[in-house]
Amino acid sequence: MLGRPGSASTRFQELLDHLPAGVVVHGADGVILTANRAAERLLGRTLDKLRGLEASEAEWSLLQADGKPMSAEMYPVHQVLRSGAAVAGFIAGLRRKGAGVSWMICNAYPVHGADGALVEVVVCFTDCTNLKDAEQQLRKSEERLRLVLRGSRDAVWDFDLRSGEAYYSDRWWEMLGYQAGEVSADQQTWRRFLHPDDRLAINVFMQELLGGTRDSFSIELRLAHRDGHYVPVLSRGFVLHDSAGRPVRVSGTNTDLTERKESEQRIYHLAYFDHLTGLPNRRHLLEQLAKIGSRSSRQGRIGALLFIDLDNFKQLNDSLGHEAGDLLLQQVAERLRHSVRDSDQLARLGGDEFVVALENLGATDEEAAVEAEKVAHKMLGVLQRPHRLAVRAVTITPSIGISLFGNGATAMDEVLKQADIAMYHAKAAGRNTLRFFDPAMQAAIDARSLLENDLRQGLHLGHFPLHCQPQFSADGKLVGGEMLLRWQHPRRGLVGPGEFIDLAESTGLIVAIGQQALADACACLARWARLPVLSDISLAVNVSVQQLVQPDFVERVLAILEQTGAPPTRLSLELTESILAEDDVIDKMLALRQHGVLFSLDDFGTGYSSLSYLKRFPFCALKVDRSFVNDARTGSNAGAIAELIVALGKTLGLKVIAEGVENEQQFGFLRAQQCDAFQGFLFAPALPLDEFERRYAVAPA
Repeated sequence: MLGRPGSASTRFQELLDHLPAGVVVHGADGVILTANRAAERLLGRTLDKLRGLEASEAEWSLLQADGKPMSAEMYPVHQVLRSGAAVAGFIAGLRRKGAGVSWMICNAYPVHGADGALVEVVVCFTDCTNLKDAEQQLRKSEERLRLVLRGSRDAVWDFDLRSGEAYYSDRWWEMLGYQAGEVSADQQTWRRFLHPDDRLAINVFMQELLGGTRDSFSIELRLAHRDGHYVPVLSRGFVLHDSAGRPVRVSGTNTDLTERKESEQRIYHLAYFDHLTGLPNRRHLLEQLAKIGSRSSRQGRIGALLFIDLDNFKQLNDSLGHEAGDLLLQQVAERLRHSVRDSDQLARLGGDEFVVALENLGATDEEAAVEAEKVAHKMLGVLQRPHRLAVRAVTITPSIGISLFGNGATAMDEVLKQADIAMYHAKAAGRNTLRFFDPAMQAAIDARSLLENDLRQGLHLGHFPLHCQPQFSADGKLVGGEMLLRWQHPRRGLVGPGEFIDLAESTGLIVAIGQQALADACACLARWARLPVLSDISLAVNVSVQQLVQPDFVERVLAILEQTGAPPTRLSLELTESILAEDDVIDKMLALRQHGVLFSLDDFGTGYSSLSYLKRFPFCALKVDRSFVNDARTGSNAGAIAELIVALGKTLGLKVIAEGVENEQQFGFLRAQQCDAFQGFLFAPALPLDEFERRYAVAPA
C-alpha cells in the first residue's frame, strides 16, 4: 500500500504525521517501511534512519513490563507476523543512550492484501513513561506499606461509611487470637468484642466523633480475646468528611497495650508497694491517708491509726541474720493482713514498722476507741505466737500506738505522728502492749522539742562547761580526774548530763558536744602540764558511740592533741561496753594507743562478754560500776562482784577505779581489795575547772 507512489501515498503520510501517537509500518519481512513524525520523536531516529531497519535485538533494546530484556520473538510486529492477529495494550520499554528508558503502550495491526495475504504490520504506540513511573512508585509504596505493617505490631482497620465495606487486617484478628476470615466481619464486628464496661462510654464517644467535625481520634478500650481475657487496646485514626461535612470514611490502627499496662503496673507496684512484704509502702500510705481523713470527716465517722513496732527486732535481726529477719517480717505482714478487714489500709513504713488505718469504727471517740482496742489486742495475740524461721521457732512481740481521727480537727500526718508517739509510750510501759495517744504525750514531745532547740542554741553559745571529779589513791593522793559535762541553761541553771545526754544522742548533737568537750579537756591538760601538782595526773573523757563511729575519729583526736599541745599519755578515753560491738572500734583504739592515748572501760560488769572485751581490746583501766559500789560490803553479792572485778583487773594488769564511793564503809571494803583509785562524794563532787585548779594546783603543806 505504501509502496505505490502517488498522491494517495503522500496524503496518507501527511495523515500519519498529524497523529499524536507514533506509527511505524513494517513490511511482511518485518523491515520498517515508513514512520510518522511522532515515531521519529519517540524512537529518537529520523525517518531515513528508520527505513529498512529490522525488528531485531541487535537494532532495538526493548524491555518487558517487569524490566527484563525482551527477545525479538516478543516484539509486537513479530507476534502479528507469527499469528496474524492484532496485539493490543502491549507494554514495552525502549532503552535509549543518555535518555534512560521510555515506556510505550503498543498496539499492532495486520494489513492484508487483496488475496488475503498479510502484507504489512502497523504498530501504533504512545509514551506512558510517566504512567509507568507512577505505577512503579505506587507499587513501591504499597510494598513499603506492606513491609511496615508486617513489622508493626499495630492492627489496621478501615470502614467505608458510604458503601458499608469493612476491612480488618490479619494483625487485627491475630491480636484477638483468630485467623483472618474465621469470623464474619462487618462494621459492627468490633463492637461485639467490646468489654461490657466499655460499651456505654464507647457508644457515646463514637456518636460524638461521627456527629462532629474532628478528623482524628485516640481512645483506649478493651476487646475480648479468644481465650476469654480482654486485650487493652489503643485505637487511633482519622475521619474523612465529604464537602458537606458528613463522615464518609473512618480508618485507624489498634495497638496492643498489654505489655505497656504490665510495665505501668510493675512501675506502680515498685513505687507504691514494699518489695519484701507486698504491702503498700510509706508513699502509698501517705497518699491514702488524705483520702481516708476526708472520707471519715464527710461521713461523720471516727477511725483509728495503729502504729506497730516490733520489740527488739534489731537484736534478733543481728543475731539470726538478715535473711531470717526478712522472713520474720513477711510472716508478721501476713498475720497482720489476716487481722484486719479488706476495707482497712495496712502498710509497712519501713524496717519493722507497720501502720493500719481502721475506718468507720463508730460515731464517737469512745465507740471507736473500743473497736480499735479490740483490733490491737487481736494483733498482740497473733504476733506473739511463735514464728517458724527455718529450723527454729522465734517469738517476737509488738508495741502498738493508737490515735483516733475523723473529726477533721487534726491533719492525718499529725495523726500518724500521734500514733508514733503513743507507740513509744507503749515501749516505755514495758513493750508487748498498746497505748492511746493523749495530749499529755504531746506536751512531753513539745517539751522535748523545746529542749532540743535550747540544746542547739547552747552548743552554738558554748553553754557546756566542763567539771572535773577528782580520783584519789588509797593513801589520799590525787592521781586523776574525770571530765563531766554540765549544761548552763539560761533558764534552768546548771543541768546534769542525765537530763540531756539521751536527747543529744538521739538528735546527733552529741558528736559536736563531745568534740567540744574533748577539745576543752585537752586544753586543760596542756595548761596543767605546766603546774607541778597537776602535771602528772590523767584526765578521763567520756566518748559516745556516735563519736567513735565517725570515720575520721582518730584524725580528729590527734588533731586536737596537736592543736592544744596536750600530752597524749595523760588523756584517757572512757568507753562503755555497748560501743565495743561496733565495727572497726579496735582498729581505732590501736591507732590512738600508738600515739600514747589511754583507754578505760566504764561501768564494767553491767554489760555482757566483758571478759572477752578485756582480753581483746587495749584497755589500760577499768571502772567498777557504782551499782556494785553502793552495796559493797563483805558477804554481799555486790561486794563479791566488786572483789572479783578488782582481782580480774589485777590479773590482767589493768588499773582499777571505783566510782560512786560515798561512805567510809564502801571505801574501806574496796581499799581492802587493793583497788587502785577512788572517786565519789566521799572525796569530792565534780567541780568547775577553775575551782578544781584552785583546790588542787598547790601541793598540801
